[in-house]
Amino acid sequence: MVDVPVFKIIDIEFFERPVRLRLPFRFGAVTLTEATEAFVRARIRLADGRDIVGATAELMVPKWFDKDPRRSNAENVDQLRFSLALARDAYTADAIPRGAFSHSAVHHAACTAEGERQGLPALAAAFGPAEVDRAILDALCNGLQISFEHAIRNNVVGFEPWLLAPDLAGLDVHALLSTLAPRSTIALRHTVGLADVVSGHPSHAADGLPESLEEVIAAYCPAWFKIKLGGDIAADVSRLIEISALLDRLPQYHVTLLGDEQFASVEPVGELVARVRAEPRLERLVAAIMYLEQPLPRHRALVDDVAFIAAQIPLLIDESDATYDAFPRARALGYTGVSSKSCKGLYKSLANLARCRRWNAKASALRYFLSAEDLTAQAGLAVQQDLALAALLGIEHSERNGHHYANGMAAAPREEQQAFLDAHPDLYERSRGAVRLAIRDGTIALGSLSHPGFASGASPDWDTLSTQPAAPLQRPRSTEAAGFTSRV
Repeated sequence: MVDVPVFKIIDIEFFERPVRLRLPFRFGAVTLTEATEAFVRARIRLADGRDIVGATAELMVPKWFDKDPRRSNAENVDQLRFSLALARDAYTADAIPRGAFSHSAVHHAACTAEGERQGLPALAAAFGPAEVDRAILDALCNGLQISFEHAIRNNVVGFEPWLLAPDLAGLDVHALLSTLAPRSTIALRHTVGLADVVSGHPSHAADGLPESLEEVIAAYCPAWFKIKLGGDIAADVSRLIEISALLDRLPQYHVTLLGDEQFASVEPVGELVARVRAEPRLERLVAAIMYLEQPLPRHRALVDDVAFIAAQIPLLIDESDATYDAFPRARALGYTGVSSKSCKGLYKSLANLARCRRWNAKASALRYFLSAEDLTAQAGLAVQQDLALAALLGIEHSERNGHHYANGMAAAPREEQQAFLDAHPDLYERSRGAVRLAIRDGTIALGSLSHPGFASGASPDWDTLSTQPAAPLQRPRSTEAAGFTSRV
């Protein structure tokens, strides 16, 4: 057994950088052309008196954490700023030395309760603690000069999931964590957004990088694809036929479908599945579908029984996975999958992995699973830490879209780009004027993420970032309470 190091949290700072996308990214109710990346820097004090700094980053994507159509994109970003501020206040107000997971467990309820009181949807309320936890873990790994893999496999963080997930009482944490075998590579699962051109060269970006799906396949050779749906059954089937005509040229491929909460009830989801399965032109694509992700609005997904659909295609929750009890509730309704996203909390991903292993052992089958989904994670700390988590969970493929819709690290100074390239030469390459994710034969190499720290061999140029502005909130109803479903 490893003694769990305890430490105090001294300071937490927030910074920002604007990111302009090279291509419009249409998902659900929004077409994203620009966004703001948040950076978190945490300073902890170890028991030996040393102050150590750690960091993380995440794009603050509008119309994902909260899809209430009454809110503007700017208001959505302010929600996330406010969530970060709530987490900072809670974590830094506690002067008691604790282990990394204990800091998270102690403050989780307070942050989510205050977020709810302030009108934040559960996903937005969880954003702040999730980011602070990552920066704190990076600091701890830096101070001890250990990798993220070492910290988790040896439970240096003091992971006790039953403190937040009572259904995991009695879990053998050592057996869970010590047997994790992080992948050295992961397959790219390319996202096909609703605005993406399937074939040809539309010349929207005119930057020499692939734009259409056809060009992506030629450049990166992916074998995994994530296809977004819009909720209009006829239009969705037609688009799937167009996409499958291209994918069917490949010797082999795999597909996941994303509903993005665009189906108002179970009935149209069932109708879509039936139409897709009955369409002769989609025969190969149907055989390649691994699961359907979050077709129902989050306020319905944990209420409606979906067993009859799940009997035809595995179903997975993403936006509905906002609380520690979400996956067990979804399981009771027929869902078998749950997404891992760093923005929802790395410890929750570990808890959900424990559930999958326990439930699969009981069923004597690999029925329950974790996926790796992307919140348009940008090159740098965001994509590195998200990939490191997915690799440690043993996930074979990961949705990546930040590399496609943004121009790599073009928003960062050249010196910062070079520092990340030098620290992670297997993960990045320099091309067309920017450092960007290196994808070879549909695969991303992850070896350099074992560097001491939380997959952080380099740091942002803090002097070039803007200090995050305060974000006072009014208190409109949350998305869940209002019962909205976003439509295009």
